[in-house]
Amino acid sequence: MPYEPVIGLEIHAELNTKTKMFCRSANDPDEKHPNMNICPICMGHPGTLPAINQEAVKKVIRVGLTLRGTVPEFSQFDRKNYFYPDLPKGYQISQYEHPFVKGGRLQIEARGIQKEVRITRVHLEEDTGRLVHDRASGASLVDFNRAGVPLMELVTEPDFRTGEEVRQFGEELQKIVRYVGASDADMEKGQMRVEVNISLRPVGQEKLGTKVEIKNINSFKYAADAVDYEIQRQTAILERGEKVAQETRGWDEHKGESFSQRSKEEAHDYRYFPEPDLPPLKLSRAFVDGLQAELPELPAAKRERFMREFGLERDTTEILVRDKGIAGYFEEAMSELAQVAGQTPDSPVKNLAKALASVMTGDFLRLLHETSADIAQIRVTPENLAELTFYVAENKLSNLTAKQVLDEMFRSGDDPSDIIDRLGLWQISDTGELEDMARHIIKEYPVAVEDWRAGKAASLQFLVGQVMKESRGKANPKIVQEIIKNILK
Repeated sequence: MPYEPVIGLEIHAELNTKTKMFCRSANDPDEKHPNMNICPICMGHPGTLPAINQEAVKKVIRVGLTLRGTVPEFSQFDRKNYFYPDLPKGYQISQYEHPFVKGGRLQIEARGIQKEVRITRVHLEEDTGRLVHDRASGASLVDFNRAGVPLMELVTEPDFRTGEEVRQFGEELQKIVRYVGASDADMEKGQMRVEVNISLRPVGQEKLGTKVEIKNINSFKYAADAVDYEIQRQTAILERGEKVAQETRGWDEHKGESFSQRSKEEAHDYRYFPEPDLPPLKLSRAFVDGLQAELPELPAAKRERFMREFGLERDTTEILVRDKGIAGYFEEAMSELAQVAGQTPDSPVKNLAKALASVMTGDFLRLLHETSADIAQIRVTPENLAELTFYVAENKLSNLTAKQVLDEMFRSGDDPSDIIDRLGLWQISDTGELEDMARHIIKEYPVAVEDWRAGKAASLQFLVGQVMKESRGKANPKIVQEIIKNILK
């Protein structure tokens, strides 16, 4: 019997506010020393009272608005009651019946198919501390630096059917929260975490199967892997005539399999009730409209605009818009490039845009990764990158030497023209000089010449490559190829 997977997500993102959710302790994810960013409020000492971080509220609402969610006029915080060593108060301040955002939708594309995923809610709560297990001593230690950090939770409807859809949704949401400045969403640092709820049912049946939850997955690739594995695991159980146990499972990325953590009988009854130390919130229309007006161009819209205005391929634009800083840098460099070229936004500029995009998605991102630099901190200005791209487009510089120049630009921050002059890297396009080189190479490699005359096209590229080598990458390869063809006629 064929089965249909039914999958929903719960995604948590730590908000990048300066202070915690209900106190003035620093919200610093890079703090290396344990229990430094704590105070009596986030530690739940008797007699302390929380105060709402307004910036955190704004960030959550901005995310909800980008997802076309509804922001109710009334909202409130609730106490979620449970005990765990990383929860200093003995309860967590969260939202239950009255979240900041209800509903919403996000368009994704998985394997070329467009799909709209429904959002159930987006709410705000405080994060817990972090448990550290010392294997040597067998002790468990608690770091409360994270306790009280504002945490956004987004819950989807069970609209996913494959692991690939889960990955696409997660990566698109990650871009959105970064674009609106809500979270750095670095999954390696635990700033974004995903939980998967998955069940199987016979194809055509409306009733849902037994739900299994996979918690705290720290990569959307792993989330996709976990979904695909769990579909296979549950299918095998059902085909044996057995029942799937309702439980919470973890994901072992090294083994590529899920493992049982907690059964249904251990599930919590959180006994939610309104937080008595915080007043309900009334959000005015003017307040929400003001946040709506502040929203930036979102990744999907920017992607479509780049393809339309600059004639770029979807895969290229996907790389460029993945990071808001990279996308902004590209636009600045493109503006400079249009000025350098003296063009208007028409076909020639589209060709230049493709050249710039090729540089940025290739060697530029490679160097950015190798230097572990933030785009805002690098020495290469958009103006200088535009200048370098223009030299390549105008055949004043070969792609090979452009790579060398870009390396030096990252190191020194110098103008490309100064580097090219200093290193003598201007492209050789003088036909007389190139013909002398070509004749020398033809004389040196008679076997390659005979192979080309015998119909081996690769031999021509070999000869061109030898000229490029002799010129130290400065020869114009297109002119060299034509010269060699003419000589060998």
